[in-house]
Amino acid sequence: MENVVLIIHLLLALALIGVVLLQRSDGGGLGAMSGGGGGAVSTRSAATGLGKLTWLLAIAFICTSITLTVIAAQNASGSSIMDRLTTGGDDAVEESDSDGLDTDGLLPPPSSVDPNAPLVPRAD
Repeated sequence: MENVVLIIHLLLALALIGVVLLQRSDGGGLGAMSGGGGGAVSTRSAATGLGKLTWLLAIAFICTSITLTVIAAQNASGSSIMDRLTTGGDDAVEESDSDGLDTDGLLPPPSSVDPNAPLVPRAD
């Protein structure tokens, strides 16, 4: 069921992109919003077939998005990510250092370089 809704969702997305690209541009773009449009923003154009199809595809796209969200929520494991992080709390305390911090895997491996050695070798 989830795969069917996902395929429909992807087809709707592609159709929505295609219909939006097919529509005629008003030529104003972002410049019409800056006040230089001469009232072009306030005029309402007639609803064309492509405009109605765009609204229909957008509503269907939103419906499939909500459906996929509900399906994903039902398939969730039922536990929080925080519950998964805090499991095994006693084991983590036993393996930690004396200061209570678990540094296994966090620090780089010990280096074989002498910390007192000069950073630049001398050219003697």
